[in-house]
Amino acid sequence: MDEKTKPNQDHEAPSTSRRNFFINPAAAAAVAAAVTGPGQLLAATTAPTIPTIRIPKEIPVTVSEPAKPGSFEGRGMTGAEVFAKLCKDEELAALFCCPGNYTVINAIAAAGVPAYGGRSEGSMCAAADGFSRVTGEATACSGTEGPGFTNMIMNIASAAAARTPLLVLASNMQIAGDDREAFIQTAYQQPTTTGMKKFGKRLIAPDRVHEYGAYAFRNMKSGVPGPVHLDFPGEVARARFTDSANLKDYYTKEKYRSESRANPSNKEVQQAADLISKAERPLIVAGQGVFQRKAWEVLQQIAEKQDIAVVTSGPMRGQFPDDHRLSASVAPNALMSADLVVFVGQYCMPSPGEYKLNPEIKAIRVHPVQEDLGRNWPLDLGIVSDEKLFLEALANVLPKKKRDPWVNELAAARQAWEKKNLDEYALGLKHSAATDHLHPAVMAKEVHDFLYKGDIDPKQTVTASGGWTTGLYAGRWLRANRAGQGVVCGYQYGAIGPDLAMMIGASAAVQRGVGPQAPYKGAPVLVVTSDAGVAYSMFELDTAAKYKIPIIAVIYNNNSWGMWPSAVGSARSMHMYLFQENLRYDKMAEGLGARGEYVRTPEQLRDALKRSYKAASTEMASTLINVQALKEFTSGKDYPPGIYLNPEPGTGAFAH
Repeated sequence: MDEKTKPNQDHEAPSTSRRNFFINPAAAAAVAAAVTGPGQLLAATTAPTIPTIRIPKEIPVTVSEPAKPGSFEGRGMTGAEVFAKLCKDEELAALFCCPGNYTVINAIAAAGVPAYGGRSEGSMCAAADGFSRVTGEATACSGTEGPGFTNMIMNIASAAAARTPLLVLASNMQIAGDDREAFIQTAYQQPTTTGMKKFGKRLIAPDRVHEYGAYAFRNMKSGVPGPVHLDFPGEVARARFTDSANLKDYYTKEKYRSESRANPSNKEVQQAADLISKAERPLIVAGQGVFQRKAWEVLQQIAEKQDIAVVTSGPMRGQFPDDHRLSASVAPNALMSADLVVFVGQYCMPSPGEYKLNPEIKAIRVHPVQEDLGRNWPLDLGIVSDEKLFLEALANVLPKKKRDPWVNELAAARQAWEKKNLDEYALGLKHSAATDHLHPAVMAKEVHDFLYKGDIDPKQTVTASGGWTTGLYAGRWLRANRAGQGVVCGYQYGAIGPDLAMMIGASAAVQRGVGPQAPYKGAPVLVVTSDAGVAYSMFELDTAAKYKIPIIAVIYNNNSWGMWPSAVGSARSMHMYLFQENLRYDKMAEGLGARGEYVRTPEQLRDALKRSYKAASTEMASTLINVQALKEFTSGKDYPPGIYLNPEPGTGAFAH
């Protein structure tokens, strides 16, 4: 190993830090003796009492306040209250925001929509995305004009790549101030979100606030979902209405959008059934649409009826269980053998080279929007249909069929994938023992065993992974055995940073028992992410604490950006990729009211996971586990196997 990549073997932390030196009475007295004198620079010999972190009494009181929606009677309803009533009628699942856009967020909270206030607009946007990814429900995020709105941009783009039904709200200065740079924080928002939304509008006519709210929900809840963006100038949010007749298109949702879905024709269903029945090794790629349309039960029925392999794809996982005998998500070596692929609900369509499938494979795609059929991937049959309606129709005509050779191949591929991962784990154990730092393969395997091999129901805990080295290793071991159990934080967009905040949103959904989370209401959630990523949203541990949203954050701390090998051999570059070594993220978490754990061995991680899960389950307390590692573990030259991309689709997929 050369000097450039040799790990720092000086593992011992200093016996005294600047903080604990002054807290130590003897040390404090010594300092006092040294510096007190004529100027009396330090009169006290002990540290002052530090108040305990506590949740303000106003938080539980105001959270439990009854809803007080606006009314046309008396002073009437503001434009914000009209919009808030529409959100409540549309069953908006949750609002995540920072203070700003005050009139609108106050009205939405008062209308009875569950609302959460956090530390950063960007993180709260990610939290709204996370809530939606594990429920399929429409959520909202909000920020003030200018800086609050632009702070959300990365996570709006991430939600767009994931086709999340996200309502992006932001205030704006008055229309009267256009082109004058009036006061502060002015910005033209709609051009900024071009390419990141299905629909957007700056509301300039107060009487059309309900009409454009209807546009927003119609776009979010029809066809392929996606973010919509509305910004509210002051004249619109504060306008008052004492009669609904003064509002344009003030209709109920039954009149401004339809729940009608495209049905496949009998001929198309039969064509699909014939192609599937003739195939020797058919494979279904169950994408996001299967989850959005709650079609996981009929999907499993079809797979079992004809021994069809299924692999999941999308920003959430679990629409087909990883532990099922027909799951190809954990059997990547079998993917190349498939002779027919059926894409159902694959909203973000890959190019053939992105998936580990035979380039000559026959393909069927079922999609709710006709113009997307045939994009990126040549088709033998394209069907315009709602995912669930297609699967139900297919289940009715598909005859029973056994495919023992295919099932056996899946089983062998599953064993091969597990052996590969176990071999890497064994290497990781050696590397960990040799360096007194935890290798990512060991970290990932220990999390896996704790969640799926111990006393916890393997279907209970919602998990996610993010980061580069971290996400790729953790993805090989995290499992989704039921709908909405897994979140792919970096799906398609590859953002570094939203992971922790995204899972705080997911945890809020689990605490409320929304949708597929109902059977596991109140359970903790867990995210594995990186020291680089956690820097973007660690302050939301304060948000988790104040709302009693329990999350376990396992932070892989390797002192660097995961792409540090890019600087090897490049003069004057390495410093840009490195952090201070041995930063104590666990101590930072404690300062935010969460628990902190510090680990460097498998045994320490095992014990920390037990304590953290117990605290989350019994006290609703969050924990950050600082897993101390080395950046050199990323290098295959120094610590084989290093890092590599996982096969796609399947567990650990980075793009899809």
